[in-house]
Amino acid sequence: MSDLPDFHSAIVYLINADSARATLPFQRANRAEQYATAFWFNELVEETAEGAVVRRYLVTAGEPTRVETAELTLRPELGTPATGAQKLAMMHFAEGWTHLGDLGVAVMPNDALYAYAARKGFSWTTDEITDGVAATGEDIARLGGTPVPAYLLGHPVDAENGAREQALVVGEIVRTDEDGVRWVGTLPQGCVGAPVFIGAGLGGNSFKLVCVGVALPGDGHHPIATFDRIRTALGALAPDAPDAPGTPAPFEPAAPKRRWWQRRG
Repeated sequence: MSDLPDFHSAIVYLINADSARATLPFQRANRAEQYATAFWFNELVEETAEGAVVRRYLVTAGEPTRVETAELTLRPELGTPATGAQKLAMMHFAEGWTHLGDLGVAVMPNDALYAYAARKGFSWTTDEITDGVAATGEDIARLGGTPVPAYLLGHPVDAENGAREQALVVGEIVRTDEDGVRWVGTLPQGCVGAPVFIGAGLGGNSFKLVCVGVALPGDGHHPIATFDRIRTALGALAPDAPDAPGTPAPFEPAAPKRRWWQRRG
């Protein structure tokens, strides 16, 4: 691995401060397989005089979502009142995901999870990868053939007891014309679907935190579906009008007439 930049500690701090509650581990229920990590993403649809219109999704790698029943591990810090560590079994899991073309990425509106919280008497207190942190085409274009330090926020599988504690995996990514962006080397089991970050230098001691994209399954070097392409694919899912049918707005009790978009003043 190349030497980590001087601002390594600052990058780690920002990821933990802004995104520690953004990830959610899952697997095929009752089987030790299809381990993956999902995360919440806040997509900026438009900004108007009345405020910003955003949509929120769970995002992950597409392949692990193709199971009938999944088990999600809920951490106490993801809810208020604190939920306590618990497992949530979701039936018809595969049907809840929309696959974004050939990107290898799947997204899920939040309705099922927020309906679950409403039934259990708690509210989600999650973080989100925001549109401002998600990589643009310019961010991706700056990546070249030289590996750069990268940080994956995921939930590895404990080999002894199967626990899914969150971990920040430090490695490298590289971009080539032939293969696109890839994680250099292998990833711990359970980290497919997780967000991958870099600290993009701005000159001197300044940098910005960038979420490059989603780690995908791979043999050796794992491909990364980059957020510039994810944004384009999500745009094709946009409803024709804000009042098009949708799903409940996050952070509020689920109700049939709520939408999965929300306007922020």
